[in-house]
Amino acid sequence: MPVCVLTETETMKPPDDVTDSVLLSLVAGVGPRLRQALLEAFQSPTAILDAAPSQLRAVQGIGAKLSDTIARARTEIDVAAEIELCRRHDVRILTLSDDEYPRMLREIPDPPGVLYMRGGFAPPDSMAVAMVGSRHATRYGLEQAERLAASLARAGLTIVSGLARGIDAAAHRGALSVGGRTLAVLGSGLLNIYPPEHRQLAVDMAGAGALLSEAPLRAQPVSGAFPQRNRLISGLSLGVIVVEASERSGALITARHAMEQNREVFAVPGRVDNRMARGCHRLIRDGARLVETADDVLEELGPLVEATQATDGRSVRHPAELVLNDIERRVLDAVETDTTPVDAIVSATGLPTTQVLSTLTILEMRRLVRRVSGFAFVRL
Repeated sequence: MPVCVLTETETMKPPDDVTDSVLLSLVAGVGPRLRQALLEAFQSPTAILDAAPSQLRAVQGIGAKLSDTIARARTEIDVAAEIELCRRHDVRILTLSDDEYPRMLREIPDPPGVLYMRGGFAPPDSMAVAMVGSRHATRYGLEQAERLAASLARAGLTIVSGLARGIDAAAHRGALSVGGRTLAVLGSGLLNIYPPEHRQLAVDMAGAGALLSEAPLRAQPVSGAFPQRNRLISGLSLGVIVVEASERSGALITARHAMEQNREVFAVPGRVDNRMARGCHRLIRDGARLVETADDVLEELGPLVEATQATDGRSVRHPAELVLNDIERRVLDAVETDTTPVDAIVSATGLPTTQVLSTLTILEMRRLVRRVSGFAFVRL
């Protein structure tokens, strides 16, 4: 199903399933977990909204008050006004049935039923890494976040963060500084950019990625929404990099979501006497990968579920391919997913046998190929 783009005409009417998905998202009290429970019971937003209060109360977590609120939603909530507001502000509405809805986000336990988007996705966004950290970052933390984000974006990865003060903003700016792509997941509606001093940054990002939120357009930045949006930051990403975080930092919530979603977790070390580094050091002690350079991240990320297109148009199966030189790329392209003899690789590349063997060793260390015998390899 195509994405519902509400920008063409004054009278465009979205499909009923989009309308009902938006309407259900506007019902106060129906968060991601309850929405999933309702969908398991009724299969679709339309069926949920058409159900009797007694049927709704059969779902765990749905009490008398909330069941009545859901049953009255069609008559009490002006969903058409919300959809028209999206159209006027060039905001796209993505539902789980849309082709453009991010595959990785669809796979988390509680994906948003509606994702509001300004900007757009591109194929390289399937190779995204999140970068999060303290809003009260030190100069060191800001410098490391911007440096790492720029290096990763230059390699071809998309940077995901939350547009907050401190590390988040530094990460977004680092990606933008090298012409890279970056996505921001807001804890407020897209018409309530928070913090307000990042409005221009948000404008810049919409032209080089996307602003995303599961909240209605005018939703205020309430504190409870930010931990909830952290699951989306990690859900969009192959891994999460924590740059600076105290022991009680919200960035550690994102790291926890990443672990629960089977994403990689990375941490940048800091000074041992800096309290803003304690959260990162704890993550490293618990098994997070210590990060000094972009290569540390690229080497740790596993192969993609499906090949994607890099910014230069190349097909990529593994993020580590993004930093290969020309010789390494030629050798890798000559290795098949079936057993490939070294002689065949030499013939395909036209390179000397010694150079092919040394390059295969490098590719094996980067976990891009695997030796299956003394003189045969397979591509991972």
